Amino acid sequence: MEDLILPTKLKWHNQFTSALADSNIDGHFFLKDDFSLFSVYNHALVIHLVSLDNQFTPQHLISMQQMHLDNGIKLIHLWEDVWLNKPLQVLARISSLLGLNKRIHGRETSIKKIDKSVAVSFLNENHLQGFVSCRYKLGLFKKDVLVSVATFAALRKMNHEENYKSAELIRFAIKTGYSVVGGLSKLISHFYHLHQPNDLMTYADRDWSAGEAYHKLNFIKTNIIAPQYFSIDSNLSRSLIKEDSSTPAKVFNTGSLKYILKF
Repeated sequence: MEDLILPTKLKWHNQFTSALADSNIDGHFFLKDDFSLFSVYNHALVIHLVSLDNQFTPQHLISMQQMHLDNGIKLIHLWEDVWLNKPLQVLARISSLLGLNKRIHGRETSIKKIDKSVAVSFLNENHLQGFVSCRYKLGLFKKDVLVSVATFAALRKMNHEENYKSAELIRFAIKTGYSVVGGLSKLISHFYHLHQPNDLMTYADRDWSAGEAYHKLNFIKTNIIAPQYFSIDSNLSRSLIKEDSSTPAKVFNTGSLKYILKF
């Protein structure tokens, strides 16, 4: 990180607040125990702006998030590199959390299989973590417009029960500026009828989610996955650091929550 030229904390904070204002999202900054926090007016949402130059540990961030949750406030952790690399996707995610998107009902849509190039383009444009390898790719269309994509891993046979197959929901994303009511449920139901898995597992990124959407669909939380650490290059691209690596890291996430839906 010695050669990494970083913008000042004030600069990226100002960029962020200006972008929120342009999206008609108002709030105010405040500091609490070295945390730079932005509280959105009239919403139980606080955004923690995490600069790359920080002295936090994952437990600091987890504890801050839990303290807000105990008071009925959702807190998300927005890292500097995430904002600088994907500002449009960040704004779209925040708008979705605030219920500001245009709503489409799932019954207005139809499902089609999509090819890899379409999935890559859509997820890189509309998902904070972009596209990753998958086996199955489904698109939700309103007329001829692709409004949502879900990708799934290949089914795996499990040893704990005869003929038991488990699937994984890898990515789910909605077109920027839209919310599809019942969209995820519709895509999961379609996937089930195509492949008949016994369960479907997925993960929620703890930086952004407490798994609320999965709870509503009757997923059960089965595990809490430990935080991961990353190195970061001059382009602000992250690379996962393996547990046995000696590479130093200041960039990390707060882990993830594992969910399973039994069919």
